[in-house]
Amino acid sequence: MPRAIRLLALAGVLALSGCISAPLQVPKPEPKDGGPPQPVDVSGVKDAVPRVERRTRAGNSSPYTVLGNTYHVLKSSHGFRQTGIASWYGTKFHGRTTANGETYDMYAMTAAHKSLPIPSYVQVKNLENGRSVVVRVNDRGPFHGDRIIDLTYAAAAKLGFVDQGIAKVEVVALEADPQLAGSAAAIPSDAVRQPFLQAGAFGSQSAALALRQRLTKLTALPVTVKRGATGDSLYRVHIGPITDSGYMRKLKTRLQQQQRVSAHVVYE
Repeated sequence: MPRAIRLLALAGVLALSGCISAPLQVPKPEPKDGGPPQPVDVSGVKDAVPRVERRTRAGNSSPYTVLGNTYHVLKSSHGFRQTGIASWYGTKFHGRTTANGETYDMYAMTAAHKSLPIPSYVQVKNLENGRSVVVRVNDRGPFHGDRIIDLTYAAAAKLGFVDQGIAKVEVVALEADPQLAGSAAAIPSDAVRQPFLQAGAFGSQSAALALRQRLTKLTALPVTVKRGATGDSLYRVHIGPITDSGYMRKLKTRLQQQQRVSAHVVYE
């Protein structure tokens, strides 16, 4: 075999070998949405209480466009009533930022709506079983299918459609009691409260204590289990307070990588 041909053949083999040995770049799959690993008893989670709140620009830009569709935000929720399909969103969005800059908590009584002003309060009634809840709208969506409202895991559980995923509901806007207008002022602002990382919320105290035990080996900061307000049956695992934002980011990453825990910031 002529020398030139042998060199070409060798080059081809080396090129093929390089292709075979090169690691494949497999795209990281998008995390699926869902509920907690074990069902959580949310029967003690109280409904949202309508109160007068100052409306800001956060989450109220109008019109706005998502996935090629344009939506308009209503100037007022007064007299609003709507019937259609409700869905719920959970772990995939837990701890992320909502449309108005708050932190999404799948164990709170909130909702996402495409056109109601933020914040608004609505009563959602499951027309299939008669159950109803009151939620506070603080997010935008849902933006797929014919669904009219997206509820938290807690709200969907109280309405009895977590397993089905969707339910036919009636949404009715509620008016706030003017006497509760000062409630917001009575709550300390984030500026004077201390930041913690919430690593989990459980219906079982033993499950919360088990997570606390694991996390004490990961950080020297205090790890505490706290019961919610009266009537709230959830046990929340908090780390902190954490005043160093850089350390907080690193700790969130470590929790996700080493414990598969999606933590988010809360203030107390």
